[in-house]
Amino acid sequence: MTETKSLPKGKIARIIGVVVDVYFPDHTPDQLNALEVEGQDGKKVTLEVQAHLGNGVVRTIAMSITDGLSIDQEVVDTGLGITVPVGEQVLGRVFNVTGDPIDGKGALKDVERRTIHANPPSFTEQNPTVEIFNTGIKVVDLLVPFVKGGKVAMFGGAGVGKTVIMQELIHNVAMGHGGYSVFAGVGERTREGNDLIHEMRDSGVIDKLAMVFGQMNEPPGARMRV
Repeated sequence: MTETKSLPKGKIARIIGVVVDVYFPDHTPDQLNALEVEGQDGKKVTLEVQAHLGNGVVRTIAMSITDGLSIDQEVVDTGLGITVPVGEQVLGRVFNVTGDPIDGKGALKDVERRTIHANPPSFTEQNPTVEIFNTGIKVVDLLVPFVKGGKVAMFGGAGVGKTVIMQELIHNVAMGHGGYSVFAGVGERTREGNDLIHEMRDSGVIDKLAMVFGQMNEPPGARMRV
């Protein structure tokens, strides 16, 4: 857990599933601050502040299960939002919503972390020119070409090939453009996520990719923030 010697501390006032109310007698954490508390088996549970209820009480959403938490248990305000690792060390790794590795390869050392809540780039920082991004998938480039720096939504029912197209895009970005990709699995089945990891390794592009998962068995807060 975060070093707690000089950080503001509160106590759990109420627990309703993954909604946890925390009382701070002398300090009110800012909205979107990450609070930390020790859960079951000594595992860190991250709580994100969503609302101020008054009288020093804040309402939070847990990013993992709340098993093992109890009323009056000590909670620490980190003073920051949820942070995740950034940089080349994240390539080839798999993380959860709080930036902890879940691929069994151990923790990252001496890595920079940044908050997930950042201001969008200003207009002066954006490139106004329109340029087509070559995906390497002929039917996409012909019928629905992507614009560099833009956003594209893809809709479809179960089993129609959405994940296959994403895998092909990740492969082509790595091999054709020498670029990097971030795959966010929101509400993915555990089997699908595991299959995707192995397919990326087999295709040789895992080192050009960082993966973040908020799987369907995880709380709503984790899936929302991923």
